[in-house]
Amino acid sequence: MTTSATAAPQVREALAAQTIELPSWAFGNSGTRFKVFSTPGVPRDPFEKIADVAQVHRYTGAAPRVSLHIPWDLVDDYEALAAHASDLGVQIGAINSNLFQEDDYKLGSLTHPDPAIRKKAIDHHKQCIDVMRATGSTDLKLWLPDGTNYAGQDDIRGRQDRLAESLQEIYAALDPNHRLLIEYKFFEPYFYTMDIPDWGTSLVHCLALGDQAAVVLDTGHHAPGTNIEFIVAQLVRLGKLGAFDFNSRNYADDDLIVGAADPFQLFRIMNEIVTNDALKEEAGVNFMLDQCHNIEPKIPGQIRSVMNVQEATAKALIVDREALREAQISGDVLGANAVLMDAYNTDVRPLLAEVRAEKGLAEDPYAAFNASGYLDQIAAERVGGQQAGWGA
Repeated sequence: MTTSATAAPQVREALAAQTIELPSWAFGNSGTRFKVFSTPGVPRDPFEKIADVAQVHRYTGAAPRVSLHIPWDLVDDYEALAAHASDLGVQIGAINSNLFQEDDYKLGSLTHPDPAIRKKAIDHHKQCIDVMRATGSTDLKLWLPDGTNYAGQDDIRGRQDRLAESLQEIYAALDPNHRLLIEYKFFEPYFYTMDIPDWGTSLVHCLALGDQAAVVLDTGHHAPGTNIEFIVAQLVRLGKLGAFDFNSRNYADDDLIVGAADPFQLFRIMNEIVTNDALKEEAGVNFMLDQCHNIEPKIPGQIRSVMNVQEATAKALIVDREALREAQISGDVLGANAVLMDAYNTDVRPLLAEVRAEKGLAEDPYAAFNASGYLDQIAAERVGGQQAGWGA
């Protein structure tokens, strides 16, 4: 069994190089449709959000990018925001569009029957592309909330045709170094049909668009019991897994801390990532946390999430691939499963502590941050003004 002392150099190198993008919205107040809970010290603007992102990177060494959400993260000067991020040791990652908070979009945005509404939604994405140019971002991320609640409400195929036309116009506006990353969700906010309900629908549109379009897989956006690692393997096989959004859920899209509900699922997913070489930078998969922290503190929640992903990745990296292949080829069903379980049951925390120490980081990022006094500092400094929140 692999231990921290026997872990191969390539395992340590992969862990040291691993990066996970953080979402700006994770640092604001959030909650459910019943209540949004306020937390002292929550950022009041995108500049303060990035300062908090930098804290996560400072203690984990693995979170050098931050996703922005437009219009939640609108500022007058995006070059200044990018410079602020750089000064703090991080950079701007994906730019996320927003099609779910305008009254005009009640019956659809990119799929709306009214061409004027579709144009408004398309123009919003062109605005996001302008933000990408100003910040150095290369990824435009689209989650489409469009759908219907009732049979007969709209023409299902017609909506797909309108969507395809809208996506083509957005895609045509990209620069050569840009990507359009298309997410999916099988239900919510609509409950009869969603216009991009699954990875197959997203993939169909991406294939029609071209090489600069790829699928976003979100852990929480599937029906219960879905084999997510199968989807990972298939999309990687096709070169169409553009991004993977980490979170965890018990029932629906709960956005709990990644690995909280089913850490074995997270390991199985990372095992497919590792075995298909998708962890490497050249694979082009952008790994990101897509979580809202409703009752837990924001920065510690992100640090714990990064650590959970690192632990699942470390376990996937120490799988005995030769023994696994031999068991698979020989038809040794239980033996093959045992190889995976041996890796999963290994305590990789000492290994990760050593990797962090080699990078000059605290061996326990969570404890080191809590001892830093930063939460008390921002609670005292960030008094007054409007706290950022989900949707603000």
